[in-house]
Amino acid sequence: MFIAMNRFRVAPGAEAEFETMWKSRDSHLHTVPGFVEFHLLKGPAREDHVLYASHTIWASRADFEAWTKSEAFRLAHRKAGSTKPLYLGPPEFEGFDAVQVLTRAEA
Repeated sequence: MFIAMNRFRVAPGAEAEFETMWKSRDSHLHTVPGFVEFHLLKGPAREDHVLYASHTIWASRADFEAWTKSEAFRLAHRKAGSTKPLYLGPPEFEGFDAVQVLTRAEA
């Protein structure tokens, strides 16, 4: 399992617009081999931003890397940067290989 995360520092007052942008986009993830699950997470508010993270679970790192080179990836990101800036600086990517996974039945 591989988890891909991007952290976004969203400008105060732009939270609703940022969330709408994510909820209304066509991610094309459902068409990609190895895609398992996606979450958009809202974190703590700071003085200058609200922290958000996109959290995607993949069957493997290879599946994630294949997606980043796919037409589905290009389609999902074709409007990136074309709207007014909602966040401070570029997103910060973090990738994680699963070392241990417990399911409810196993925990």
